[in-house]
Amino acid sequence: MTVYSKIIGTGSYLPAQRVTNDELAARLAARGIETSDEWILSRSGISARHFAAADENASDLAVKAGRQALDAAGLVPDDIDLIIVATSTPDFYGNFPSTACIVQNKLGIRNNGAAFDVAAVCSGFVYAMSTADAFIKAGNAKKVLVIGTEVFSRILDFNDRTTCVLFGDGAGAVVMAASEEPGVLAVKLHADGSHGHILCGPTNPSNAAIEGEKFLYMDGPAVFKLAVTVLEKVANEALDQAQLPSSAIDWLIPHQANLRIMNGTAKKLGLPLEKMVVTVNEHGNTSAASIPLALDQAVRDGRIQPGHTIMMEGVGGGFTWGAVLARM
Repeated sequence: MTVYSKIIGTGSYLPAQRVTNDELAARLAARGIETSDEWILSRSGISARHFAAADENASDLAVKAGRQALDAAGLVPDDIDLIIVATSTPDFYGNFPSTACIVQNKLGIRNNGAAFDVAAVCSGFVYAMSTADAFIKAGNAKKVLVIGTEVFSRILDFNDRTTCVLFGDGAGAVVMAASEEPGVLAVKLHADGSHGHILCGPTNPSNAAIEGEKFLYMDGPAVFKLAVTVLEKVANEALDQAQLPSSAIDWLIPHQANLRIMNGTAKKLGLPLEKMVVTVNEHGNTSAASIPLALDQAVRDGRIQPGHTIMMEGVGGGFTWGAVLARM
């Protein structure tokens, strides 16, 4: 019997603190930095974002999203035999213990199933889903909790209006399970380390000291140019692998980074914008959390129904990109 992996539950969590463009502009003005709602909205499509509280870490957001996904799947924590967390803002510097292990403990899972993190920045959730798919198809896991969680507000330079206005915090999760029915239809992943310098995180460890920049760095124009090229290509690669036309896509769920990039990708795939799930306006760029956040919102508001075919794709620092085509 052929074993497939299928999404059987979704969940998400946004921190309570919602920051509008006007509120963020006021914060920056106090630093002598000029920006506005119109400036941010016209360049990114973002109106607001959420910032984690001082006592909220990536694992805390992940646990809340994970519990929602478990409830939606009708499972309890000990039903899970693998946890994969995609994050670039882990609870501990150096990422040990891993955020996945912390999540396992906070969920009270005691069955000693594996838990590990995936670092692929904004492509992280797609990378994590593809890993879960491989574990399930190989018979090495039956029920996997896959989470994207970020507290990017901790690594933003609030003296740089070109980056600090773009990102937000949040978490999204799915439960993937072994199934006799096709769920994940195709997976395509790529990386090109030669572009690592155009989008990178802060600091480098050196003899127990921290050296280098303190904050995220992004070359916006270079990232935009690369993103619009690879997102169309990887989506078509996934469609080719599944032997499906783009018209088979019921919903496009791209990484929520920039509305212009998202719209451009949909148009290149020949999809009406009405078939694209958009949350960037309210969430900002939540990196590895953006795709599962958008997925959960569309599931809960009834747009995504059982049997629908969804295309999830992301591009992020590394440089990494990938796509997962799945049937709900």
